[in-house]
Amino acid sequence: MPVQGEYMGMLLTIDDLDGENRAYFDYCAGGEFRLQRSRNSGLLRYPPTTACPWTGERESDWVVVEGKGTVHSYGEVHHAIQRAFKGKVPYLILLVELDTQKGRPSEHDALRVGGNLVASDGSFASPEQIRQVGIGTRVRMVMSEVAEGLALPQWTVDEQAEQPLSPWRYPQE
Repeated sequence: MPVQGEYMGMLLTIDDLDGENRAYFDYCAGGEFRLQRSRNSGLLRYPPTTACPWTGERESDWVVVEGKGTVHSYGEVHHAIQRAFKGKVPYLILLVELDTQKGRPSEHDALRVGGNLVASDGSFASPEQIRQVGIGTRVRMVMSEVAEGLALPQWTVDEQAEQPLSPWRYPQE
C-alpha cells in the first residue's frame, strides 16, 4: 500500500513499486538518515537506486549516515511555481555535500543531498535566516514529518559547527 501525506497542500505519494525510495523514506519517517552502501566497493550513494552509479554494483545495505555537511550550491526561489509555496517565498533549496565519503570515489565526486532550508523546528526559514546562508555554510539534517510513515529530510544551519565569516552568495539587488 502506498504511503501518502499532504505537504503544504500538495499530495505526496511513495508507491510500493518504488522499492529503493520507499525504503529511504521509511527510514526518514523513523528519524534515521540511511543511504545504500555497495557491498563490494563500500561506496555510499544518493539518491536511492538499484545500482551504484560508479561501479554498477547492485548489492547494497542500508547504513546510518550522519546528516551533516556544507552547502555546495543553492537556489533562491522568488517566484514559486507550486501554489502551496507562494506564501513561503523567498526560500532556499540547498544542495549539501555530506561530510561522509569526501573525496571518494574521486576528488570531484561526493555525496550531495538536496532539501529546503528550514528553521530547526522544520518550519521554512525566515528571510533573515536565508540572507545568512550561502555556499560554505555548515548545515545539519532535520526530518519534517508530513504524515504518519512519511518524513522529508531538510536542512537547517548547524549551530554547533564553525561557520564561514562570509559564505559566498549570489550578488543581491
